[in-house]
Amino acid sequence: MTRTVTLTALADLPPTGATSRWVEGEVGLHVLDYPGPAGSTLAPVVLVPGISMPAIGMDLVARDLCATRRVLVTDVRGRGLSQSGGGYAMTDYAQDLEGVIETLVPGEGAVLVGHSMGARIVTLVAARGRVAHGGVVAVDPPLSGPGRAPYLTTRAAFMGQVEQALRGTDADEVAASWPSWPRREQEIRARWLGSCDPEAIGATHDGFESEDFFSWWPQVPAPVAFVRGADSPVVPEEVMAEVEAANPHASVHVVPQAGHMVFWDNAQGADQVLSEALDAVDGA
Repeated sequence: MTRTVTLTALADLPPTGATSRWVEGEVGLHVLDYPGPAGSTLAPVVLVPGISMPAIGMDLVARDLCATRRVLVTDVRGRGLSQSGGGYAMTDYAQDLEGVIETLVPGEGAVLVGHSMGARIVTLVAARGRVAHGGVVAVDPPLSGPGRAPYLTTRAAFMGQVEQALRGTDADEVAASWPSWPRREQEIRARWLGSCDPEAIGATHDGFESEDFFSWWPQVPAPVAFVRGADSPVVPEEVMAEVEAANPHASVHVVPQAGHMVFWDNAQGADQVLSEALDAVDGA
């Protein structure tokens, strides 16, 4: 296991205004806690990032949401400041998230919002039904799995990006893989990608091919919203009939001019659609 977090990377945390929280379980987990406005009556949101995204990488989402409510963003095990160890199956991640909810927002009706891998995690937690929560928003979950089209980005591509980060990368090199991202997000990825455990990335990618989202998606109870990028190759239009038939409780929302990296492709549009999805869940 090789992971690095530099002092330069850690300097990204204080300007967010979030507080670092720690949750003990099978592994130690780090969570960024954005307080939100005093007196807010909206349920808190727990944000869960994608396969190679530490919590700080979702600051662009959290800083918009925390204008109206408390927001917690998880460093999924093996990423950011959370520990590595144990397994990296969806059930491992779900157990971690259940621990975060029970420790930091017990009984508060938190809405679980996940992007990509995070969308798989939050929907599995909801399907398991082991902790109370206020609903789920799944943003562009990988629909790959046994007998289905493979995940968009290859395992080798992810491992190559992590190797670059461990060697020492910069925003210009990140831009070669993610040219449309805002410069600040390219810089954050350059500083933080090295915090991701290669074993965690590889095992999770393997899970995208072996674990079937549709094996638990039908069991996700209302209220639930499903968000996709209009141009996402991970959730193409032609599979939406199956998505909707498998869980008719879910409201469906589409972010225009966005691919799989929804918030990074069209931040303004994604923020608006996420707000609509949260309204649908909050009002259910």
